[in-house]
Amino acid sequence: MIALIVCHFVLAACAGPLVHRLGRRAFIVLALPPAAAAVWASAHGNAAASGEPVTWSWQWIPVYDVSVDLRLDALALLMVLLAAGIGALVLLYCASYFTDDTPRLARFAGNLLAFAGAMLALVLADDLITLYVFWELTTVFSYLLIGYDSEQRHSRRSALQALVVTTFGGLAMLVGFLILGQAAGTYRISAITADPPEATLAVSAALVLILCGALSKSAIWPFSMWLPNAMAAPTPVSAYLHAAAMVKAGVYLIARLSPAFADVPVWKPLVLVLGGATMLLGAWRALRLHDLKLVLAYGTVSQLGFLVLLAGTGTRDAALAAAAMILGHALFKAPLFLVTGIVDHAAGTRDLRELSGVGRRLPYVAGVAALAAASMAALPPLLGFAAKEAAFEALLHGSTADRWALAAVVAGSALTTAYTLRFFWGAFARKPGVPDTPVHRVGAAFLAAPALLAVLGLALGPGVGLTDRLLSAYADAYPASQPPYHLALWHGFGTALLLSVLAWAVGVALFLARAPVARYSRRIAWPTADSAFGHLLLGQERLALQVTGFMQRGSLAVYLATTLLVMLIGQLAVLIVDRPWQGAAPPRAWDTPLQAVVAVLTSVAALLCLTVRRRMKAVVLAGLTGYGAALLFVVQGAPDLALTQFCVETVAMIVFVLVLRRMPVHFSESVSTWRRVSRVPVALAAAATVGIGMWVAAAARTAEPAGAAMVAEVDDHGLKDVVATILVDLRAWDTMGESTVLAAAAVGVTSLVYLHRRNEVSMAPEELRGRTAWSLTADHAVRVPEGAETAPERGWLAAGSTLAPEHRSVVFEVVARLLFHPILVFSLYLLFCAESLPGGGFVAGLVAGIALITRYLAGGRFELAEAAPLQPGLFTGLGLLVSTGVAVLGLSEGTVLHAFTHEGHLPVFGDYHLSTAVLFDFGVYLLVLGVVLDIVRALGAKVDRQIERAAGVLAPEGGPEAGGRAR
Repeated sequence: MIALIVCHFVLAACAGPLVHRLGRRAFIVLALPPAAAAVWASAHGNAAASGEPVTWSWQWIPVYDVSVDLRLDALALLMVLLAAGIGALVLLYCASYFTDDTPRLARFAGNLLAFAGAMLALVLADDLITLYVFWELTTVFSYLLIGYDSEQRHSRRSALQALVVTTFGGLAMLVGFLILGQAAGTYRISAITADPPEATLAVSAALVLILCGALSKSAIWPFSMWLPNAMAAPTPVSAYLHAAAMVKAGVYLIARLSPAFADVPVWKPLVLVLGGATMLLGAWRALRLHDLKLVLAYGTVSQLGFLVLLAGTGTRDAALAAAAMILGHALFKAPLFLVTGIVDHAAGTRDLRELSGVGRRLPYVAGVAALAAASMAALPPLLGFAAKEAAFEALLHGSTADRWALAAVVAGSALTTAYTLRFFWGAFARKPGVPDTPVHRVGAAFLAAPALLAVLGLALGPGVGLTDRLLSAYADAYPASQPPYHLALWHGFGTALLLSVLAWAVGVALFLARAPVARYSRRIAWPTADSAFGHLLLGQERLALQVTGFMQRGSLAVYLATTLLVMLIGQLAVLIVDRPWQGAAPPRAWDTPLQAVVAVLTSVAALLCLTVRRRMKAVVLAGLTGYGAALLFVVQGAPDLALTQFCVETVAMIVFVLVLRRMPVHFSESVSTWRRVSRVPVALAAAATVGIGMWVAAAARTAEPAGAAMVAEVDDHGLKDVVATILVDLRAWDTMGESTVLAAAAVGVTSLVYLHRRNEVSMAPEELRGRTAWSLTADHAVRVPEGAETAPERGWLAAGSTLAPEHRSVVFEVVARLLFHPILVFSLYLLFCAESLPGGGFVAGLVAGIALITRYLAGGRFELAEAAPLQPGLFTGLGLLVSTGVAVLGLSEGTVLHAFTHEGHLPVFGDYHLSTAVLFDFGVYLLVLGVVLDIVRALGAKVDRQIERAAGVLAPEGGPEAGGRAR
């Protein structure tokens, strides 16, 4: 079962090479998986008809009891035969419909076969989540197939419309699935239908949401707008997706759940009213259209309404009629679409006003169309007649609501007869005053697929009793009717036959009066659904612009205040309603008085930020608050956190300073007094709320802290640093994810700064010496010819040859040169001592980054290039590679990030202990170093270059380069 589904997707992935090698003949190979699925389903037909379904299950997420469950019962077997059998025939039809040089043929072939696989999995799914996954896959593939001719605006719009409508319904359905699964205690569909949950308000809401998904998928009003526009797709897509497969998914879901929920009060009114209205509106619209595909499209909408009405009625006989009509609809609507494609292919048009005499020139095509059209009009002895008779009989002996639905069905049947006659007359009849349409001959292979389907519709009319056992196996899930109805071509004269005759007579009359009927239909026509959809999108866009303009005012203060207010209101609501402080221990003011001193100084620094007007002072004061938090860590006895906080705050302050060089010295925003006064209470209230929340959370602990267990675990491994061990061993997977996010964020930030290629950001002194050098003096740049004796030479730092004298600090240069290597050694010490002492890859990488920042601040961008000649991306990528490699290495023991240890002895260094945790931490070290270096180059060296060019001291592109740094 699962192998058949996988084969669809595997062969779909190979569609490109197959089409490239075989051309359109590749469709013959691609038809093998659906053909095999149809044969497999037929082989299990007896078991399904006997009530012995074939099942398959795989535990997907065992912890959450999420599994992939497949089940082949009677209803699923019927849908598999349609989805796989007609899918195989449509793929064979494509071999004649397309040519070898058709553009994007490989992509189309792969998408069509992948859709067949998704549809096969959908109807076999016995789990709500599995069903939803493949439900959305059919949506995605239908979007790709409808938008096949992406160069046409109409195709793109139609594909988008189908995607929006069906995805909206699918999301609503997902919520309904989750509610229903929780209410039932299981997501297994067969278990839910066997023992449905009590019809509570939550279950009723879930059913409404599920019906939204089903009705939107099957194009039921008011979601029917997308299906007619989907006719922009090639004819094979229309025949398969919009007649036999995808649009049946909603009908299938309703038929699947109806045995359990048809008696829920919200179910039947929605199904009967919307199904009946769709049947009438779709058929009425088909009477005034001239495109053969659009006539069939609106006819499909009408028939889908009929199917939904039958499937959701909730009686045994109606369910039997629904199953028969599902089969009959596929066997007459798919060949009609395929015949339309043949006519369009042979005559070059689908406009029934331009077609004349096609039936005489293509008699076999007309014969196939006549068989399918007769079944659609429910004429005996075809399958459509037997199914329609079963529907009339079921509704006739139902409730009062069922008899009202019967009236709508009879009226819809009359309209169906009318547009069927109009379709056949428009496509094949000779029309007065219209010259015969020239057509070319049609090969037997081209006509084989629709002919086989039409002949099956003819054969299953007298032989409909052969399907009764299989279809009754599904219908018997409903309460038994007395006497039970059985499918047969002839049930004698009765009310059902009389209603059929009435529908045929009215339909013929409407066809004969087609001209006045079309004029009257246009006169009372509502706005088209396509127009309504366009106005809806336009209104949504305008609303989005209004909301965006109101909310996005460009003020960071407004954004921050909004965030704080939302947090404040939410937290206060929780505190007021739950009152979690009741029973909590009173908070301690401090553990030691030193904490209070540090907290007061930190608060003073934060409040002073409100009084300054210079950006640099504000950055320094904000940085002091971070250092104050680090001092609290020191006082509390957390040296690891303190060291990390100090390093992070230092790097952050330097980055802020580098950015501020390109901004005004003073804050340019003019803040009125009342606005300043209003901000202070918001900030204080938010701070108080956060503080209270932290106290309540800390006081609400009922279980033993996990710290003691982690200390014991670390001690068992002979280690002492709990924090470092947690980060790189016990919870290394979290650290790996955070490292990846850090790398992605750094790449995103620096990408916003780089406007040119990265190799233009900085130039090493060696590159400078290879060109004509420039030296920056106090007032102007003096050119030094290449090869002159005054060319810059390497000294303590590159600043000697690249910075103007007034911008240099010799003391800073000497100190930076002396401290650079000891800081790097210290960073390595922090890296390798992390198992027993404060340190780790993250803080070690920050320390190494600070060493490079020191070189940059002392000597400028050329000094940075000298200190780190390699690109930052190399460090970042290598760090991710090392960390990921260590993680994957653990798979050899069956667990990602499984730890390996090795102990040995070195002659000079003595005993050593090496583990994969150290290697993992080394990857974090390289990654953090690369991130810091990338940010400094982007916000430092790149901004330097921009300042120099703006000041006119940097040679233009392609000319002499200056090494000066304007500060």
